[in-house]
Amino acid sequence: MNHNIEDRVLDFKESIQTLSEEINKLIVGNSEIVQGVILCLLARGHALLEGVPGLGKTLLVKTLSQSLDVSFSRIQFTPDLMPADIIGTNMVVEEPGGRRYFEFHKGPIFANIILADEINRATPKTQSALLEAMQEKTVTYTGIKHSLPEPFLVLATQNPIEMEGTYPLPEAQLDRFLFKLLVKYPTLDELLEIMRRTTGKEVDPPNKILESSDILNMRKLVRDVPISSKVENYVARLILATHPESPFACEKINKYVLYGSSPRGAQAIILASKIRALLENRYNVSFSDVKSVAHPALRHRIILNFEGQAEGIKTDTLIDEILLKVLESE
Repeated sequence: MNHNIEDRVLDFKESIQTLSEEINKLIVGNSEIVQGVILCLLARGHALLEGVPGLGKTLLVKTLSQSLDVSFSRIQFTPDLMPADIIGTNMVVEEPGGRRYFEFHKGPIFANIILADEINRATPKTQSALLEAMQEKTVTYTGIKHSLPEPFLVLATQNPIEMEGTYPLPEAQLDRFLFKLLVKYPTLDELLEIMRRTTGKEVDPPNKILESSDILNMRKLVRDVPISSKVENYVARLILATHPESPFACEKINKYVLYGSSPRGAQAIILASKIRALLENRYNVSFSDVKSVAHPALRHRIILNFEGQAEGIKTDTLIDEILLKVLESE
């Protein structure tokens, strides 16, 4: 690395450390979740946070938005929410002379960070309103495209599918999330700290660490991080190993999986690995980077067949098996 790159990598790492520290002023534990959300922000991806109510998913997203000097919008998904409630609608505007015309009024989707709260409580029609926004960063209404602000990040929360009053997200929408992050119950020490912070003196809101321009520049640096052909080949073999009947698939994949990961899974792994390398003060991607991000990048992209669902197979278990079976060099 030349000195200019070394300085950029050091600035990158220090900025993320400072951002994480600000978030941790309010968020107890869940360091993997915090890092996962930050990786999505810098990889130009979106994150799906899954966990039962009350574990701080919404608080985490709000705290992240408070730590950034960007616009924030919260959309509470409910069964009666309509697509126009998200993307906006045409309103009749009357001029002083009496002439009337339609004017597009932007919905809450027009913000830098979107909290899609309890996304699986809305109907599939409303969920699909996010598809174009998440992939194309645009909204089309009455044939006219409207660009969304950059950076644009959707952080969606959902309760486990088994809970009442929820609609499973379609596979096409799941695939648009860079990561699926599982929010777990706090440990005893973490629970005690949560109790102290939430029932004692109020904590000051976090300071704003990064602006939009900072985030966009950091995203450019991520794209510049080199990755060797050997690591690329390893990622490709990991993706193919998620597909049943693939020459790289193991016995459990053939037995329990209906569909494997799309190429988006490979893109997610590589981009997240580049960020992790920078956070480790390296300007190249290693095999360990790939392994560390494989679970959040693939767990929602492996679709179980009926037998896998009936036996309660966890996709994380299948990813463990793939990482064990697929060799770094082949």
